[in-house]
Amino acid sequence: MKRWTGRSRLGRVDLYTRGTVYAIQWGAVGIGTLLLLTRPVRLDAPPALMAAAVLAAVVNGGLCHRFSGTAMTAYLTGDDVPLRAAAWPAAATGVLMALLLALAAVTDLTGLLPSMLGCALVPVLSGHSILVRPRVIALHQSVLIAVFAAAMAVTGHGGAATLVTTVTVGFITVWLAVSVRVSMWVLRVMWELDDARDVQARLAVAEERLRFGRDLHDVLGRNLAVIALKAELAAQLAGRGRPEAADQMTEVQRIAQESQREVREVVRGYREADLRAELEGARGVLAAAGIGCTVGRPAADIAALPPRVQSALGWVVREATTNILRHGDARHCAITVDATAEWVRLTVENDGAAPDRPHRGTPGSGLAGLRERLQAVGGTLEAGPAPQDRFRVTARVPHAGAGSGITTDEDLKESA
Repeated sequence: MKRWTGRSRLGRVDLYTRGTVYAIQWGAVGIGTLLLLTRPVRLDAPPALMAAAVLAAVVNGGLCHRFSGTAMTAYLTGDDVPLRAAAWPAAATGVLMALLLALAAVTDLTGLLPSMLGCALVPVLSGHSILVRPRVIALHQSVLIAVFAAAMAVTGHGGAATLVTTVTVGFITVWLAVSVRVSMWVLRVMWELDDARDVQARLAVAEERLRFGRDLHDVLGRNLAVIALKAELAAQLAGRGRPEAADQMTEVQRIAQESQREVREVVRGYREADLRAELEGARGVLAAAGIGCTVGRPAADIAALPPRVQSALGWVVREATTNILRHGDARHCAITVDATAEWVRLTVENDGAAPDRPHRGTPGSGLAGLRERLQAVGGTLEAGPAPQDRFRVTARVPHAGAGSGITTDEDLKESA
């Protein structure tokens, strides 16, 4: 089992919720055992009957612990668990309650019997309230309380004692069912929201890939078809010794150069980023994921930055935002842009980064590509954990110096 510090916030809530259910179960077992070892011992109750009751309580706790774990996992994952999985825990609970009623018949347990019986029911009802539907829970508990009241009457208890005990046990069972069921429902909703956030991030990436593929298809589809036809025509003309073949190949060359230029434009549109637009987009995407985002520089000052600086830092914002959505457990993100006469510095810092979780600066995470992009414009990138379980990405780009690192149309013509 992972340590507490190695879990995400949701993982900690999951562990806490499960641990609470287990603690309620074993707490009931412990309290019931202590009650068995107080007044019955002082009143010289049959040792064999007491030992059997204590053993039954411990065995019941173990069986119900396993049953509750299975029920919680099935409830969170949506898997089906056959109701017969509760057979052994229910049988152990029945044996324990029978032993307690038998002990009450030979020993004065006035005032203790309701608590002892309630403790006996808590372990099995914890898992039962998770496994079955609320209406079935109400039906089963109604039948249980009716059978319990009848058993109290048959074993010779008075009307007042039967009423008090039945009401007490009924209250305990209803309170337990509501508490456990609501807790597990809240936990399941939290897991579903977390899964939805991951799906949203993956869909955003898939949508961007589809957009880029669509743009490439629109640009190259027609030109490649024309090139293929003209190349075929030129080959046929050349085979016949016709001078028009050279004209067709010249046209093929022109279309190829035009296609190359258009591809460069598509790639630029895909790879360049406007810093102000990226900051607004990051704030909107993070807000949709339930993560607060603050930007520490006015939009007017950002707009005054050189285009090459905005393009480089805009991609840092996009990659850092993607990593926060995919790998972090953040609740707040702060983005600051500081500019001097020589440097422009962008800092993206978020909380929710557990110290034992592998950080996002590992090879292949996308930060390596950002470093290459920033090095092309004379910039640097630093990424790593920060104090108080935070993660910080810092990019520095010279305000004026190195070139943009982006191929221009003139470069393309020279290379051609």
